[in-house]
Amino acid sequence: MMRAMWSAAAGMAVQQLNMDTISNNLANVNTTGYKRARAEFQDLLYQTVNLAGTNSSTSTQIPSGIQIGHGSRLQAITRLYTTGNLRNTNGRFDMAIQGDGFFTLTQPDGTLAYTRDGAFTLDQNGNMVNASGFPLQPQITIPQDATSVTIATDGTVSVTQPGQTQPQQVGQITLVHFINPGGLNLLGRNMVQPTLASGDPIEGVPGADGIGTLQQGFLEVSNVDIADEMVNMIIGQRAYEANSKTILTVDNMLSIVNNLKR
Repeated sequence: MMRAMWSAAAGMAVQQLNMDTISNNLANVNTTGYKRARAEFQDLLYQTVNLAGTNSSTSTQIPSGIQIGHGSRLQAITRLYTTGNLRNTNGRFDMAIQGDGFFTLTQPDGTLAYTRDGAFTLDQNGNMVNASGFPLQPQITIPQDATSVTIATDGTVSVTQPGQTQPQQVGQITLVHFINPGGLNLLGRNMVQPTLASGDPIEGVPGADGIGTLQQGFLEVSNVDIADEMVNMIIGQRAYEANSKTILTVDNMLSIVNNLKR
């Protein structure tokens, strides 16, 4: 009976982690470029009382053994890098990646970080930066007297200046993608960094070599589906409740044993 109690306690623990994951998804339902997470579980070790295939006689074997489980545990929290819906903002420097890819940012310490958040603006020098002030890499500088800015789907940045009839190219935005984006390290502030599991960033021009294209004036919204998360929350709550009932039932059984009299 004690085994059942510990197994149920393990089940409650993983459902709490499941609820933590769901609540974080719901908290980021309006976060630009956020990718929903999914908790994945695995069963724990089994106590083998009788192994299947063991001889029951000189000519017969046991068809089904006896293996008693010890609950479950969290195996991984997987990020689902599907493209979210695109929201029209009409922002001159807002960009959404339609497909695979990440923007490259330079952090204050000089290290690179990557993001799907395409909400960019200009700093005092005309450089394109994100909401935290981290510059886009490669650096794109917009002239102060530019009257219009055009960002093509392939990342070409062109501006029109007074006295000019033709737009002039001022930079080329590149994107990176990873073999295993699920292995990226999450930094917060919509940024990630590569790990050994994700592989090194592969840089390329938008629209080439499997990299997505850019859409100026749009932002990618979170790919969290509120209805799905609410259903998952109900399932997790019921599983947590069922495990707690198991503990109560085992406790009642132990109580009956303790009250036995001759």
